[in-house]
Amino acid sequence: MSTNENKEQFRQPDHEHDHFLLTTVVGSYPKPKWLNRAKDLYEDEDSDFDADNWQEAKDDAARLITAEHERAGLDVVVDGEMRRNEMVEFFAHRIEGYEFNGPVKVWGHNYFDKPSVVSEVEYDESWLVDEYEFTADASDRPVKVPITGPYTLANWSFNEAYEDDDALTVELADLVNEEIEKLVDAGARYIQIDEPALATTPDDHAIVGEALEHIVADIPEEVRIGLHVCYGDYSRIYPEILEFPVDEFDLELANGDYDQLDVFKDPEFSKDLALGVCDAHVAEVESVEQIEANIKKGLEVVPPEQLVISPDCGVKLLPRDVAYGKMANMVQAARNVEANLDAGEIDVERGVPTPADD
Repeated sequence: MSTNENKEQFRQPDHEHDHFLLTTVVGSYPKPKWLNRAKDLYEDEDSDFDADNWQEAKDDAARLITAEHERAGLDVVVDGEMRRNEMVEFFAHRIEGYEFNGPVKVWGHNYFDKPSVVSEVEYDESWLVDEYEFTADASDRPVKVPITGPYTLANWSFNEAYEDDDALTVELADLVNEEIEKLVDAGARYIQIDEPALATTPDDHAIVGEALEHIVADIPEEVRIGLHVCYGDYSRIYPEILEFPVDEFDLELANGDYDQLDVFKDPEFSKDLALGVCDAHVAEVESVEQIEANIKKGLEVVPPEQLVISPDCGVKLLPRDVAYGKMANMVQAARNVEANLDAGEIDVERGVPTPADD
């Protein structure tokens, strides 16, 4: 299956344009305020808000945010990671070999519950299948499953059991592979591996590539594998990342006003580009026109069939109305650009969009 065929499986039956710029989110989304209050009640020993109540609250939040993504018009939805806390902590609690010893100060007055790997990591019960199945049942849209990658799981933990972080990363990659196999059996066809720090640690792209080889081993080719890399100096990892066995790279470029766009023009970008077109760090909704201009920047790097549209990163820190406004405008902008492409109003030659002749 070609990369384009892999992407086309997510086109909605009623999609109105010949061109298809797949729209999705990176993963996290603002939690409803009442969900945070419900968590406080559940953790209060004097409260009668029990585990069943807490489960119901998380289910309700997942339904609500999935429906919000549908209402915004996204082609592929996520539940906004309503059941998750921090991206490492959530998985570390589910992997044998990790333990927690209290929060660690990371900067200013911010603390991170950094886990320790104290013994050989092992796969026990599924991490995400229940989450995926619930979201798939709640939506008629395809569902993407974000998973924190093994490199991040290793490097954002204290390693007390393995010779080095590389060895731990490879072991964790095998566990991620087991989880993806279970997700695929449950029906998942779109998996995103999150390695947020890769662009800041260029010497480690080789171990990330090796880990990805383990992650995708024996995964059917119709399963779309994406890699999300947060903002950093992309010139330190490009073009080496083109060797990674993934279908798409999800890159944070709006945040830097596309100042690194030229990095990806030479050599030719051979994978799909999931282009960040909304800044996840700015609590202001970009106009449809601004997002259209951002999408066209992606067409300077790849042709339309290789372009995917998303925000820069997870949007959980934004006000919820702002996050929704960004998603709705993003989808409208993508549909407008598709219409322009259909009408021949944008000529794309070698990835460079130019105004069509009158």
